[in-house]
Amino acid sequence: MSQLFSRRRFLYTLSLGAAGTALLPACLRAGSATDASSYLVYVGSYGPAEQDNIWLYRLNPRTGALTRVVGARGGAAPSFLTVDARHRRLYAVNEVDNYQNAPNGGVSAFAIDATTGGLTLLNQQASGGTIPCYISLDKAGQHAFVANYGNGTVAALPLTAEGQLQPASSVDQHTGKGPHKNQGNARAHCILPDPAGKFFFAVDLGTDTVYGYTLESGGRLVRRAAPAFRAKPGAGPRILTFHPSRPLAFLINELDSTLTSLAYDARQGTLREIQTVPCLPAGFTGWNACADVHVSPNGRFVVGSNRGHDSLVVFALEEATGRLTLTEHVQLPGKTPRSFAFDPSGRVVLVAHQQSNTIVTYLADARTGRLTPTGTSVEVAAPVCLQVYPDFLAGRG
Repeated sequence: MSQLFSRRRFLYTLSLGAAGTALLPACLRAGSATDASSYLVYVGSYGPAEQDNIWLYRLNPRTGALTRVVGARGGAAPSFLTVDARHRRLYAVNEVDNYQNAPNGGVSAFAIDATTGGLTLLNQQASGGTIPCYISLDKAGQHAFVANYGNGTVAALPLTAEGQLQPASSVDQHTGKGPHKNQGNARAHCILPDPAGKFFFAVDLGTDTVYGYTLESGGRLVRRAAPAFRAKPGAGPRILTFHPSRPLAFLINELDSTLTSLAYDARQGTLREIQTVPCLPAGFTGWNACADVHVSPNGRFVVGSNRGHDSLVVFALEEATGRLTLTEHVQLPGKTPRSFAFDPSGRVVLVAHQQSNTIVTYLADARTGRLTPTGTSVEVAAPVCLQVYPDFLAGRG
């Protein structure tokens, strides 16, 4: 069995249970207020449910230094996080297959303390499927969208004005399978809106398909008649991300370790392949599974992560054509980089090593895209999600 399949099998043994309603509101940050150019980093993890397993750090974008601010108990396996546009609420999937003694995963909503960044649980809901692994919000902040890896469903959950999750208003079941041994059934791995918030796209690793949706009245996800994109059989598409200013999108393929550049027609909600490139260096023959993909904030580079080879691959992007050229492979100091992130300035890249229990940082050259290690390394139990935001706590408390 692959390492990825073993990890998924392990998660089947988890159950969500009841979470405490107060999640460490006390501020633990060191030092005084920082300047306005600092950033906040929320970290999701596979850390034990009975301990803090969502963490907040402050990032210095000049040096890449990380300072722990506060921790919280996020329930079982809070492996993917997102924060609303006003930085008042944080939402987490609970990546399990049993919620309240039923075959479901969970989703948790938290209030963010405006002074400390600490989290207080608002409520939880079933995710509309098993093993949820991705959550996003619509532009209006009225719905959360969840991809359920275990049984291949995607769901929309309405949000109250206070940020609480309501039961799923819509659940769509993907069907089919692919030729790879990890594609025995549909495996929804990502769902997110396009930059305009008009269309929604769900990436299914099990069926090699990106499905397009619209959100209709009553919070109803309506799948479009034709798929938005079909990847090569056995590619195992995992995560989709959009360019910050161009009509381009990028799809990281887990199972064949490739990255696909796509032209995006925002009027039709369709994706067209421009180029597919390998994420591994020539001659590498070991096990690998690609994980995450991001475009640099200046739009000039696309970066993916390799688990197995344990590296980041950096591509230069020709924005006029959407074509990619290899810049470098960055060998990482830890194992299993499931998640990485740019800070909003593009000066720092953070990498979470799931199996080495560390987060490290790099300085990114805005001209060449090359990454230089800062020497920063902090210990976190099984970090698997990094979300970076402007420092809305600066000058408070």
